[in-house]
Amino acid sequence: MFTKNNKTPEAAPPEPAKVVPAQDAIRGAATKTAARAASIICADMKINGSISSEGALQIDGIVDGDVSATDITIGASGQITGEVKAEVVKVKGKIRGSIRARKVELETGAHVKGDIVHSSLQIQSNAVFEGQVKHADDPLRETGPQAASESKPASASLGSGFGISSQPS
Repeated sequence: MFTKNNKTPEAAPPEPAKVVPAQDAIRGAATKTAARAASIICADMKINGSISSEGALQIDGIVDGDVSATDITIGASGQITGEVKAEVVKVKGKIRGSIRARKVELETGAHVKGDIVHSSLQIQSNAVFEGQVKHADDPLRETGPQAASESKPASASLGSGFGISSQPS
């Protein structure tokens, strides 16, 4: 087992074997979505067009187009004109368009003008929201919002006690 002979071919192969697993570990960590940091659209950037990501996305700049990702955060200086679609959407900035997400958080200072389809919705004080809200078990399903002409008349759902009448006067 131990010899004084330095010409044994077994001494050289162990070194490459030690290096290869380390390289494989680095490659494996780089491909995991949990190990990746969020992609960032900085405050000095303006994008015209849609953005799609399989990971997290931080938007501090301006996006004129639809945005979809797993987790989207719109920073205080962030602005989006278009549909926002993700598992989780946190808004501190401005959105002009619809939001479809399982969890939506409108934080203080947020301005949203558009409809929200959600499973969970949280609106903090001093957040501004103009639009309609609809709860859905699966808000990411590809069905569009129901047009106003297809919905029930206001008098049918609210009753005449609210002074709303669907008959012409």
